[in-house]
Amino acid sequence: MQHPATLTIIMKHRLFLFDLDDTLLDFKASEHLSFVRTLGALGFSGELAGLFGQYQVINTALWRNFEAGTVSKEFLKVDRFRQTFAANGLDLDPEAASRLFVESLADTVVLVDGAEQLCEALADVGEVGIVTNGAEQIQQLRIASSGLAGHISFVCTSEACGFAKPDVRFFEHAGKLARAFARHEAIIIGDRLDADILGANRYGIESGWFNPGRLANDSAAVPTFEVASLHEVVPALAGLAQPR
Repeated sequence: MQHPATLTIIMKHRLFLFDLDDTLLDFKASEHLSFVRTLGALGFSGELAGLFGQYQVINTALWRNFEAGTVSKEFLKVDRFRQTFAANGLDLDPEAASRLFVESLADTVVLVDGAEQLCEALADVGEVGIVTNGAEQIQQLRIASSGLAGHISFVCTSEACGFAKPDVRFFEHAGKLARAFARHEAIIIGDRLDADILGANRYGIESGWFNPGRLANDSAAVPTFEVASLHEVVPALAGLAQPR
């Protein structure tokens, strides 16, 4: 990674918008740890692997519904446990599970490799903002636990602005939170084509697709660049500043 002093000269962008989960923070690892803690606290002592897999499928479907505006965040947080418990005949309290799970997320934060160095370097160039569909209070707590807070200028959540990525109104709200905003100087980096990259396309800003699994892009979303590691982001951004 290049030294921040060098980046100031070569960077085209001044506003760096980052998705949080599975971009800067390894939410999959955190989610699994929190799920294990939650079920343990509720007294469940059975096999967890299959149960967690079912929960993930249900949770993903509910998040898609939330992003489409058909369910609320509060409904989602409880119903993912209600459905999981019902499908397995478990007499466990889904509301208690939801509360315990959310509380645990702040204590199970796992950074993606290179996240802190990247945020530190880009904060010296311009402004780093977080754009997330996660819950306001929980995301703030997780950012504080991660050690990234000192490099981040603002956090834009779907809960606070009332709209979720990829809705253009979400990105408009994010732009208002920035110290200075110009479309040609803004870029979003995230792992989801259907939320981060498509949202950037609709809003008219550039984007970087964080794709550590090297998945194929079969969607309508068009990233400006694609990287498999956060260590590749600075060179990719520097490349956008070169004459073409």
